[in-house]
This record gives sequence, C-alpha cells and structure tokens, in this order.
Amino acid sequence: MAALARWCMRHRLLAVLIWLLALGGSALAAGTAGAAFSNNYEVPGTESGKANDLLREAFHGQGGDTNTIVWRAPDHESARTPDIEQRMTRALDTVAALPGVGSVEGPYGTGPESAARISPDGRTAYAVVTFDRPGDAVPEAQAKAVVAAAKNAGTEAGGLRVELGGRAIALTEAPTAHLAEVIGVAVAALVLFLAFGSLAASLLPIATALVSVGTAYFGITLLGHAMPVADFAPMLGTLVGLGVGIDYALFIVTRHRKGLVRGLPVEEAAENAVATTGRAVVFAGATVCIALLGMLVLRLDFLDGVAIAASVTVVLTVAASVTLLPALLSWIGPRALSRRERRRLAAEGPRPEQATGFAVRWSGFVERHPKLLGAVATVVMLVLALPTLSLHLGTSDQGNNPASSTTRQAYDLLADGFGPGTNGPLTVVARLDGAGDRVAVEALAAALRDTKGVASAGPAVLNRSGDTAVLTVVPQSAPQSRATSDLVDTLREEVIPRAGHGNSMRVHVGGVTAGYDDFAEVVIGKLPLFVGVVVALGCVLLLLAFRSIGIPLKAAVMNIAAVASSFGVVVAVFQWGWGSELLGLGSAGPIEPFLPVIMVSVLFGLSMDYQVFLVSRMYEEWLETGDNRRAVRVGLAETSRVINSAAVIMISVFLAFVLSGDRIIAMFGIALAAAVALDAFVLRTLLVPALMHLLGGANWWLPAWLDRRLPRISIEPPDRGPHAPLPARRTAASGSDSESATAAR
Repeated sequence: MAALARWCMRHRLLAVLIWLLALGGSALAAGTAGAAFSNNYEVPGTESGKANDLLREAFHGQGGDTNTIVWRAPDHESARTPDIEQRMTRALDTVAALPGVGSVEGPYGTGPESAARISPDGRTAYAVVTFDRPGDAVPEAQAKAVVAAAKNAGTEAGGLRVELGGRAIALTEAPTAHLAEVIGVAVAALVLFLAFGSLAASLLPIATALVSVGTAYFGITLLGHAMPVADFAPMLGTLVGLGVGIDYALFIVTRHRKGLVRGLPVEEAAENAVATTGRAVVFAGATVCIALLGMLVLRLDFLDGVAIAASVTVVLTVAASVTLLPALLSWIGPRALSRRERRRLAAEGPRPEQATGFAVRWSGFVERHPKLLGAVATVVMLVLALPTLSLHLGTSDQGNNPASSTTRQAYDLLADGFGPGTNGPLTVVARLDGAGDRVAVEALAAALRDTKGVASAGPAVLNRSGDTAVLTVVPQSAPQSRATSDLVDTLREEVIPRAGHGNSMRVHVGGVTAGYDDFAEVVIGKLPLFVGVVVALGCVLLLLAFRSIGIPLKAAVMNIAAVASSFGVVVAVFQWGWGSELLGLGSAGPIEPFLPVIMVSVLFGLSMDYQVFLVSRMYEEWLETGDNRRAVRVGLAETSRVINSAAVIMISVFLAFVLSGDRIIAMFGIALAAAVALDAFVLRTLLVPALMHLLGGANWWLPAWLDRRLPRISIEPPDRGPHAPLPARRTAASGSDSESATAAR
C-alpha cells in the first residue's frame, strides 16, 4: 500500500488523468450504447413463470406493455355523453396513431368487452393502450406523447378528469434532475468542512467519491447490456457508493491530518495514512463486496445484476481512496490543515493529537456503567425491531405512488369505478389437449366466477391453434392485499385441482400478485442460506483480522440487530404508513420482496465498516498493553469522533435519496440511514464497548491450536509516532483484566 501511495504522489498528474479518462470514457461509452435495464422479477420454474411462458408461446404479441387511460365525467354527466365520447374517441385515435403504440382498445365499441370498460355508474371509463415493446424498453418520449394526447382531451372538456397508469407511463414521472445526489453531497461537504476547518481537505473526499461513483454509474449502464440489471441498480450503486466513498476518504484524510500535526512531511503523512487506514479501507470494502456478492448464492438473475453492480461501485470507491486521494493530498500539501492549525503548528511545533473533550468523557462513562448502558441499548434495538415481526412482502404498485401523480390518480379512479382488483387482475393460463380439455376449461371459468374473493372472471380465450386458453380473473381486493395473495393460493390449491380432475389440461396462475408472491416465496426459502453465508464469511474475515472468537460472534449479533431494527423502521414508514404521505412517498403498502436480500447484503457490509475501524484501534491497544479496559476505553475515545462524523455524512447522503421520487430507492435510503444511525450511535458507541467491558479478556480469546493454524494479517498497522496519551485508569478490575488477558494469550 505504501508503494502504491508513493507512486500516485510522484505521478499525481498521471493518476488524476487516469481517473478522469476512466470517467469520461465510461460516460461516452454508456451514452453511445444507451440504457438496457430490466425489471423482470420472474423466477423460472414457478407457477407464475410457467403461466408467462405459456402466454408468450401461445399468444404472440402479448409482450408489449399495456397501460391505461382513465377518464371520469363531471357530476351529473356520463362517460357516454356524446360530447365526452367524441372528444375521447378523437384522443384515442390520436394515441393509436403515435409511434410505438401497437393498439388501443376503448369503451365505445359494440362488443361486451367494450361495454365492460364503462363503470356501473356510467361516470368512469378506461381504454387499454398496448405499446409494441415491453415497458422497460418504451422510449420516454413515446410515453410522454401518449400522456400529452390523452391529457389534451381533459383540457378541452371542462370538468373531465383524464389520468394515465402503467409501467411505461410511470417513465414520465421519473425525476430528471439528480436532486437527491446534489443535496446529499452538499450536506456531506458541510459536515466535512465543520470537521476539518479546511475547504481543500473537505472537498477531497467529495471529489474522490464523485469520480469513482460516476465511473461506476456509467459502468453499470454498460453492464446492463451484458446481463439483466434492475433499473434501480445505478441509483442504488450511487447511494451506497457516495456513502462509503466519502466515508473511506474521510478516514484516510483524518489519518493524514494527524500525521501533519505530528510534524510529518506531506508525502510521508499521506503515505502513512494509506499504509495504515488505507489497509483498513481495503478490508472494509472487501467485507462490503463479500456481503453484496452473497446474493449470488440465491441464483436469481434479477439479484445477480444488482449484486455485481453494487460491488463494482464499492471496488471503484476503494480504488479511488487509495490511488486518487493520495495524489490529491500531495497536490494540496499542508492546506489539508486549517489556517489556525497551520499557524499553531508553525508556532508550537509538532505535537501528538490527544483525544479530548466529549469523546474521552463518554468513553469513561461507558466504562463505569456498562450494564446500565448495555441494557438501554438492547431495549432500544428490540423496540425498533418489533415492527419487523409484521413484515409483509408483496407488490407495491402505483397505488402507493404520491397522491399527486397521474399514475396514482388513474389507479384510484379504476378502483373507485370498477373495484380495486381491476388494477391487478390474475391471469389463468391452461394448456389444452383435445376437445375434452376445451370443455373442462369452460367449467374452470364457471368455477372461478363462483370462487370467494373473485369479482369477475372472463370467458376462456383460445389461441389460434386452440391448444392454449387464457382467463382473466379480477379479484375483489387490491393487488397488494393479503386477501389477493390468499386468493392465489386458493386457486392453485383448491379450485384448479378440482377443475383439472379427469382431464389432461395443465393450468397455471400468473399476474402481478402471483408473480410477486412466487418471487417472495423463493427469496424467503433461500434467505437462511444467504444470511448464513454472509455471516460466516464476515466472521471468518474478522477472525483472521483480530484473532478472536468473541469479536466475530459479537459482530454477527450486532449486524443482525442493526438489520432487524432498520427493517422495523421501514415497516413502520412504508407498510404502516407512518409519515409516508407526508414525506411524499405515497400510501402504505407491502415491502418489495427483493428488499430484504439487498438490504441484508448492504447493511452487513456497512456494519462491518464501523466494526473494523472501532475494534482495530482497540486491538492495537490490547496488543501493546494487554489491558482490556484500557483497550476499549482508548479505542472508543480515539475513533468515536471520526465514526460519528462518518455516520452523519452517510445518514445525510442516504436520507437525501428519499427525495429521489422512487419508492424503492426511498426504502433503501431510509433503511440504510436508520441502520447507520443505530449502528454508529447505539451499537458501536454504546452496546459494543459495554459488552467488551463486561467480557473482559475473554474478548480476545482464541484457542492456541487455532492461533497456530490461522494466517496472520494486519488490518491497520500502528502509526509512526506516539499514540494519544490517555490516562490509564489502573483499577483492581483492570489489573485482573490484564492478568486474565495475559493468561489467555
């Protein structure tokens, strides 16, 4: 690491140019290739997956995205009023003639299907707009043209409400400006300036993170052409990358500034910072990547792309922290210190930086009251984790969008006029073999209509060859309702098996709710394996780093506690709806089924960061003194300030993404912000040191036979120069700690 830092400083212009070329080249390539993201939650082999396969195979042209145009007549008028019918017919004809639109099916035809698109009270009607490609591939300009053509009809007819819904239409509501990133970076810059007192030093972590995250963002766009990558992956990568990137650079710049205060030359201080804290950054980044890549054990294409995309971002932020950052540090020279610090250094000479103030007082307070503080921290974590017990995974749809959006208003109009199930019908697809099966599918249609929870079931529609039939089932409940999920189970376990008795037809239930339920079931089934792999790998890394059994086990428990409590906050805000509308996040609804997996990966990785930076200093003191009390006290006093500053930065960045306008990204932002806040201010500065005081020398116990077999690695070697001289409180208890620790070793 030291040699790498020296090279980057000696060739600082070249190092900066290499990173700028990487950023510019990836941006040019991504702009040329365009985006190719996917939101396919389909899991091969599931019931909904089989239904979709049959549908695509038998009904060609069903792959285009279907959207709706919904209108509601003014009071005391009807959607059949001649003036409204003429205006909407013209609007639908205009939409049908637009590029990219495959077909438009309105309510003013002569068949029964057309009549069914007008509500029983006659005031609400809708048309189905089918694009010629899937929703992910519809150009935003085409979707905007459809919205404009439909909205014109409402503008012309006074009092007529026209709203639009669907995946392609949602593209028009996506935020265009990166407001969340701008706000997050601005708050981070302010915190850095307050911490350092130097504008130059506060800008370096920002510049390092922006260059690395920008390169990763465009790299993820290119990755979408090679494998399935979710459309929220770039935003998720940006969210994680800005948080860890700024924090990693903060840790290195802080160590560099300490070296300058001790009188080291600029180059030597930067080299020492990279050789010490830089190694901890690499180790912390590796734990984040391992946690993220743990998603690969689930063998789900949708999550594989997210895992690799986020890992690429973390790798690039780590690389920039140990290459680009030292080059920039050598460039600004002594200006990494504030003017007051430079004047004091010139007047008084070098001095070791002492841990003083609140950090030292808090460290001593925790040492004196470990049982009380440990109990308080445990209660806080348990209370916040309680909502997790009611976690409901399912489809959060456009009914959860902000109330002002056209997709939310179209959703509500359909629900009011036709029933909530209209927004998420189930698709029952049957493979037929002979005339007997065609008779059986008609009997199935009748059985579906008589099933409790079904609002309506259309007749069986056969494909041209007559070997496949599709039936549309409209539930009485909303797509995201538990009742709709229960209906899917009833159809699969009771209704369809009875209808299939005595014939050879094969029937599968698909649709939005069925697809999400199947995805959630697969994820939940594999979640124990996934969590076990992530926890085991993290424990192995900490075992190698700190040569202790207790440290990895405590870290695993703390990480699980952080995940559970942060999920409790997510459930309260998004599922229970506590403040979700106030924050512009839409109404309450279920939690996305892929969120637990991604959040476990990210949160385990981020929790390991603080564990590494906190315990590595404790471990260093323990090796020097053999005194557990002093090791915990010194480690907490010397690292709590930088950990808290890093936590404030990360929380600010994550919370800023609540403004992204994307419900999924807002979930990530609130979950990560809550986890980091609890991890930094409750776990690492309260519960972890309290437990370590209570356990004494047992914290560092390792069987002798295992100690001989483990390879020796060093995360963060000591600085050149003295450590901050904290007074060692030699009590009888600390003396016994020291003796027991020596015996254990």
